[in-house]
Order: sequence, then C-alpha cells, then structure tokens
Amino acid sequence: MEKKVNPVRNTVSNRAKAIGLLSGGLDSIVASRLILEQGIEVEALNFVTAFCTCTSKGSGCLASQKAADQLGIPLKVVDISEEILDVVKNPKFGYGSGMNPCLDCRIFVFKKAKEYMRESGAEFIFTGEVLGQRPMSQRREAMNTIERESGLKGYLLRPLCAKLFPPTLAEEKGIVDREKLLSISGRSRKGQISLTKRFNIKDYPCSSGGCLLTDKAFAQRMEDLIKYKQDFRLPDVMLLKYGRHFRMSPAVKLVVARDEEENFKLAALKNNSDIMFHAQDPLGPVSILRGSTGGEFVSEAASITARYALGKDNEGEVKIRYFTSQGDDKFLKTGPCGESAMKGRRI
Repeated sequence: MEKKVNPVRNTVSNRAKAIGLLSGGLDSIVASRLILEQGIEVEALNFVTAFCTCTSKGSGCLASQKAADQLGIPLKVVDISEEILDVVKNPKFGYGSGMNPCLDCRIFVFKKAKEYMRESGAEFIFTGEVLGQRPMSQRREAMNTIERESGLKGYLLRPLCAKLFPPTLAEEKGIVDREKLLSISGRSRKGQISLTKRFNIKDYPCSSGGCLLTDKAFAQRMEDLIKYKQDFRLPDVMLLKYGRHFRMSPAVKLVVARDEEENFKLAALKNNSDIMFHAQDPLGPVSILRGSTGGEFVSEAASITARYALGKDNEGEVKIRYFTSQGDDKFLKTGPCGESAMKGRRI
C-alpha cells in the first residue's frame, strides 16, 4: 500500500514539525526535550511585550534565546507590545491580582501561534504548562477555555501534564507517543527538576513571574493610565516603568526620575508636548509634566521636583530649569512641596 504523505509536514524533512512556545524557563525546556526525544522537528516561538521583565533592548527574551541555544532549535521572537494593549484595556475574562489579563493574553498569544503553525507547516503547538501550577491561567477550566477560545482544540499539546487531558490529534495520529508524555500537576517543580539529569539540563532560570502587570506598584500605575487615558499607546506604557508618578489632574501627570540613569530614560521618553524640568542648583532630578497643554501645574511640578533635589534636608530653594521641545528655556526658584500635598498626588 502506498504511504500517504501529510501535506502539512515540513518539506525539508520527513519528520513531523511542532511549534513550541518557549519562555526559557525549566518547564518549557523540559517540554521541548520531551518532544525532541520523539524525533519531532521543533521550532520555538517567543512572544515579547513591553510588560516582560526578561528582555533586553534589541535582544528579545534573553532566557528563551539561551534555552533555544541549549536545545539546539531555531527561535522566532515576535514583539506584540502594540497589539497586546487592547487586550490589557478590555479583557473579556478580567484581571488577576494586579492588572494582568492572563487568560485573554494567553488566548491572544495562542491565536498568533496558531497562525504561525499554519504558515510553517507544523502539525501542532506545545507549551510547558502544568495543570494547577498558576492560579489564574493553569486551572483545568481556564486551560480548556484558552484552548477553545484560541481555536486550538486538538492542536495544543502540554507534554508535562498531557495524560491529565484527553489525547490531542497528534497523539491520535501516532505522531506523538502518549506513553512518553507526563502527568505532572501542582505548584511543585520536583518532577521537572528530576528530569534535568536525564536531559542534561544544567542551566535554567528560577520560576518567578516575568510580567510587570502582576507587580503591585506597576499595576497601580497601569490602572491609573487606563482610567484617565483610554487611548494610551506604547510610549505611555514605557513611561510607567520609570520614576515616581503623580496624578495632577485627570489630564495631567508628573513623573520624577529617581536617579541619574532615570534622568536619561525620562529625557528619551519625552514627547513634543511634554514640559521637562531639571533641578539645576542643587543639581537634581529630571521630571516630565505630561498633558499640561496650557502650562497648568508648572509651579507645583517644579516644587515636587525641588523636593527630590533637596533630599532628606528638605529645606531651602532650588533653581529649576523647565522647557518644552521648542527650546524656550525658563527658570524659577521654588521651595519643596509638602509631604501631605505630594501624598495626595502620588500614584
């Protein structure tokens, strides 16, 4: 009998191909090894956003690149920072403990992965997810919802806990041997760690979260941004990463740098309509006043900037230079803002 060739198989090799979502953590590394061990060709995908904590400018996710190198598989990094903003603004399934729309984010990522699976001729997608490991996105109900909403029912394999779910199409077709998959569940990583010797995995990052939206302080800033500026874009999000933030009015916000490095960061993030402040004498922080189109809150912003220029002494006056992109430098002298007044503004 003539052997039928699956038309979606990779044309370069007779092996089946799979797309692995590779975070670079231990779980995704072990999951990849389980699939590679079955003689399946693997290409890794990593989606990065402005909310990731494991990225380096121009380098994507450092952990995923290191893991891909260790596994000897190609890695495609996709920046979805702009696209994910609408998900963060209006999540269908709500937020977690912070401003993290975990289910909606996973659904969005899996939809993008599904598109790439079809483009690349892969048979299925796999992840390092473990049933019960994360309280929001890795409950059985949540995992089933993500699979259904992303359109990946039957095409999403979770090698570490596969035996706790019905077989996928790849298992039913014999592409993947179900008996070689695992049934790990819960928050403990003892099962995964025990496999590091078998797979000669010597270097992997800790299991801490990597999303700024779960950070309490960042989440408060994000919530404030969504409340007062529904049409925010990526530059507004980038500004949330630096400085001390003060809400001056529904339309106006002040950001004060915390150190010299942040002085440069804020200067780089300044837009044409921002008013920038710089403490000159004594030399101190840079601040950005955003949304003050009519010059509102200039005196108060200068006073808050002065407070951080003076430090703990908190006495005397500070010479403040302030200007817009038009280069119309102005100077004023001001004393520090009172703590009670700042407390009412602080985000």
